Amino acid sequence: MHNLLLYLRFHCFCSLLFSKMALSIRSIWLLVATLLLKQTLGDAATCSDCFIQSRAAHYPNSDEQGTETGRCGYGSFGAIINGGDVSAASDLYRDGVGCGACYQVRCKNSNYCSDNGVKVVITDHGTSDRTDFILSRRAYGRMAQTTDAAASLLALGVVDIEYRRVSCSYPNKNITLKIDENSIHPNYLAFAIWYQQGKKDITAVQLCETQNFVCKLLDRSYGAVWTTTSPPSGTLQIRMLFTDDNGDETWVVPVNNIPENWKPGDTYDSGMQVNL
Repeated sequence: MHNLLLYLRFHCFCSLLFSKMALSIRSIWLLVATLLLKQTLGDAATCSDCFIQSRAAHYPNSDEQGTETGRCGYGSFGAIINGGDVSAASDLYRDGVGCGACYQVRCKNSNYCSDNGVKVVITDHGTSDRTDFILSRRAYGRMAQTTDAAASLLALGVVDIEYRRVSCSYPNKNITLKIDENSIHPNYLAFAIWYQQGKKDITAVQLCETQNFVCKLLDRSYGAVWTTTSPPSGTLQIRMLFTDDNGDETWVVPVNNIPENWKPGDTYDSGMQVNL
């Protein structure tokens, strides 16, 4: 009887021990799986440098540069910015918020395409045969390995690509305001914002009187053009809201103001550049 009790106690002890060991192993595996899932989700959420698969076409005209009538409102500047390496965008236009954004675009035909591709600036809106980009002919050809390969690439018309957003860079250039020719002093003011560096979007613009600091929020008329039908009086301070992909926002106030006697067609150097 005594031996039987000892056996039962030993059996219960072993069962309890193995049960705890199984629970411990199960807990370890659960912890590992949770950490791996968090890492995977974190990588997916923060992978701003990952390439996205798509297609690209090019402007059908013979002009190597972009168009002077793009939907971003840059005018002739939109054809020459970034050396003419520009593009229209479909969904990436984002109702004008995407104007001025820069992307690395590289085609995937190994016979013709280089590894680096080309960096383009969005200056227009357009779609063509399930594409995200309609590149200037210059930019389209610069995805190729050689001049001969560029000619063959252009002949294809549409190619598979991959792209990612990258920082814009304009050495020796400050953010510049171009007053729209349709502006009427002092009753109607419209301007486009040039040379926006970095990877953030300008999502809001204010004009403030420099004496009493009364500010007015402007309307995005279209593309990169901001307007107001009754601008504040006097010398004007501009404030721009920069927003990143995560929704983080930063207000930036340039060094230079818009003069009281601003004129349609003039450009005004903000005196500063950002690289947020």
